[in-house]
Amino acid sequence: MVSCLSDLIQYRRLFQMMLVLGIGGNLLPGFHMSVINYPSMHIKRFINKTWLERYGSPLHQETITLLWSLIVSIYCAGGLLGSLCSGYLTEKYGKKKCLLCNNMLIIVAALHMCFSKTAKSFEMILIGRFLYGISAGVGLNAHSQYVGEISPKKLRGFANTTANIFLTFGKVLGQIMGLREFLGSESLWPLLLAVCGIAGFVQLVSLPFFPESPPYLLIQKGDTEGCLKAMKQLWGEGDHQAEIDDMMKEKAALKSIKTMSVLEVMKEPALRWQLYILILLVMSIQLCGLSAIYFYTFEVFRTARLDEDHIPYIALGVGICELVSIILCSAIIDRFGRRVLLWSGYGLMAGVLAFLVPALSLQNQFSWMAYSSVILIFLFIIFYGIGPAGAIMSIMMEIFNQSARSSAFVIAGTISWMGLTVIGMIFPFIVEALGPFCFLIFMGVLVISGIFFYLFLPETKGKSIMEITEEFSTIHLGKKLLLTLGKNSPVEQTFCTKL
Repeated sequence: MVSCLSDLIQYRRLFQMMLVLGIGGNLLPGFHMSVINYPSMHIKRFINKTWLERYGSPLHQETITLLWSLIVSIYCAGGLLGSLCSGYLTEKYGKKKCLLCNNMLIIVAALHMCFSKTAKSFEMILIGRFLYGISAGVGLNAHSQYVGEISPKKLRGFANTTANIFLTFGKVLGQIMGLREFLGSESLWPLLLAVCGIAGFVQLVSLPFFPESPPYLLIQKGDTEGCLKAMKQLWGEGDHQAEIDDMMKEKAALKSIKTMSVLEVMKEPALRWQLYILILLVMSIQLCGLSAIYFYTFEVFRTARLDEDHIPYIALGVGICELVSIILCSAIIDRFGRRVLLWSGYGLMAGVLAFLVPALSLQNQFSWMAYSSVILIFLFIIFYGIGPAGAIMSIMMEIFNQSARSSAFVIAGTISWMGLTVIGMIFPFIVEALGPFCFLIFMGVLVISGIFFYLFLPETKGKSIMEITEEFSTIHLGKKLLLTLGKNSPVEQTFCTKL
């Protein structure tokens, strides 16, 4: 307890900066993920009414559905564009300036949303959603890197987890604000879609009072004095020489202080295993079954004969459950490590899906099965939050050095946004064809991913970037040793690495 209080006092500026980064960072993409479904009927009526006033005839239902689908999907197109630009922007201008410019983009998007109904223009909603998407693509990458780089080694896991805490908090906030008692009504839905502008404004006026990340200042800008000043501002007075030494070793090991391009990262042999793990991390989280769980939530609650008016509030409980479990993960990640939380979380999630498939299949035959499904859904969310949801961001931050990190996040963001688009298009057809048996696909993904990470992912807790890089090099070294011994030694010998 004394140690916790001491850390709260010493690192109070760091925690304040984490809060500022979260409010204008990952909170907003999380908010947009959940909030858009609540005003859907109001927006469709607004589109039809606007068209009728302009041209004197109503739209066909198919056209309204098409325009609504475009409003939903254009956000992903913007996210993909923003993610592709984020590497160049963060490398040229730094994370701080990048986020400040991103805040202005958020405010412009919010103004389009706010005045769309007054201007009788559904095109302004399309523009606003596209701009929100661009800001999300840039903000997710910049925030996630920034928050990991400003933290000392002992708090790095907690700091990286806050990116997902704010993402999930944004989802919950969207569910709350979308309720008809708040901003989900016929008259207030433009404000519901524009409220993100407030968060962007808060970060815009507060972030200038905080420094750029120490590794960026030292490694990419060569500003040792500025790096030390930023450390003291965020971490308090004290001896930070060990952290500076780690950065200097990383800088000395880099072939160039220039940020590697996406193509260079993909071609670099020394980063091959890190890239494999990055791709599998992103794809496994996309295919872990979380989207299917949220898709089935309302159906399961209806089958359990819960009051239709109460279902949105119970679904909100699922979101709150995810938020609480990720907060718990942030408290234990620096104690248990990333690797254990990741593979064990995937294993527990796969176990829940193994029980959920028969529970969903039999809930029409046995009424109590529906209640079992509700419990299993909550368990899945808890294991997801405590395990992979918190650990993945830390691993992505820690397995790449400063030179490759921005481009690695571009690769991760591109895969994420493209996967989100493709899954959104094909998932309804998979559910229609397989029903609850679609979870068997996700269960297979979880099992394979868990085994892979157990075998090949080194633990990154408490290690410098150089130490983690050396861990990955032992994978290649171990293979070369085995090949050499197999050719030259008549005696059968067995060598193993740490992995």
